[in-house]
Amino acid sequence: MTPGRPVPPPLAKPIPMDTAKPIPLDTAKPIPMDTANAVPAQSSDPAGSTLAAAFGATSPDSGLVPLTIARRAPQEDDVEIAIEFCGLCHSDVHATRGEWRLPPYPLVPGHEIVGRVTRVGAAVQDFAPGDRVGVGCLVDSCRECESCLDGLEQYCERGNVGTYGVPDPRNGSAITQGGYSTSVVVDRRFVLRIPEALDPAAAAPLLCAGITTYSPLRYFDVEEGDSVGVVGLGGLGHMAVKIAKAMGAEVTVFTTSEAKFDAARELGADHVVLSRDEEAMAGANRSLDVIIDTVAAPHDLNPYFRTLRLDGALFQLGLPAEDMPPVSPGLLIRRRLAYAGSLIGGIEETQEMLDFCAEHGVASDVEIVGADHLNEAYDRMVAGDVKYRFVLDTATLQEPSERADA
Repeated sequence: MTPGRPVPPPLAKPIPMDTAKPIPLDTAKPIPMDTANAVPAQSSDPAGSTLAAAFGATSPDSGLVPLTIARRAPQEDDVEIAIEFCGLCHSDVHATRGEWRLPPYPLVPGHEIVGRVTRVGAAVQDFAPGDRVGVGCLVDSCRECESCLDGLEQYCERGNVGTYGVPDPRNGSAITQGGYSTSVVVDRRFVLRIPEALDPAAAAPLLCAGITTYSPLRYFDVEEGDSVGVVGLGGLGHMAVKIAKAMGAEVTVFTTSEAKFDAARELGADHVVLSRDEEAMAGANRSLDVIIDTVAAPHDLNPYFRTLRLDGALFQLGLPAEDMPPVSPGLLIRRRLAYAGSLIGGIEETQEMLDFCAEHGVASDVEIVGADHLNEAYDRMVAGDVKYRFVLDTATLQEPSERADA
């Protein structure tokens, strides 16, 4: 186990921001009829953009409502995707309800996208109509800074372009709209190949929850014989358990609820510790090499640091809205411990994660919902009533109207 592994190379060299030029719609390759999946119909406006059915928010308190959005005509490096499934992330709730900041409305969320390629631009060689592909939390980055050139687009020093709710500078600063829709157009450099061995609905959350937990485990080079702790057993936590087990680790789950003991063991956990039981926590002292903390509420980390061995590390993935209790420096110093954060993964690492999950039979536990149940799903996510991720079936979206709302 060696912290600080080399990062993978980027998928492509950077291109200047002004060199991506639109291509005529008829130069993009059509999808063969026998490879097209059944999705709600789409229509095109005279300018060549495509109208897609969607669900999104029009204000912080609007809830999710039917919308029609415009998707650009594919440029030479673009891939057009007919979306089959899109995972629901808790960050979608925060974003649409304006709990982090007031986003530009109308806003279509969704950054766990799986679908089939329908058209590709003239310069696209690595994808073809009919391919099953995915789009995660990023649709672009500067491609020029040190982070991007190292394959770490998630840490782009100029600011990456998120899948929804932000201006896209390479496309006229249009606000990006996410995957609760029937289609999306994305630069090929940010499109991922979904292995056919993966169920497409269960693969969707891998594009956020999967890579968010895989990246720190991979960074710390977790392998057979290592011991990994997972704090919290929700959407992120259940993926951390599955991926760590697939890497060969012995896994301990920390939970505040005895009701989750059986669920943790069903996922593959070797040990389950009730974190509010001081005696049980003391029994886990110096037993772990790395901890993945997925809890997004303020909580005391000091008891978890005591469970780490010399040179261990705790990775914080959950992002509490309020301040956390202070960390004791003495705990870190006495065992040379590291306290770190981690944010999703770059494109190359995300593809590595998808291939790893396909090879080891790892996927998210999902509940598929229709568009008319999205608001109910949001309320259930807030209440913690999901085991473990919701996924939208886009075949349940309505037909697009004749005019775009966004």
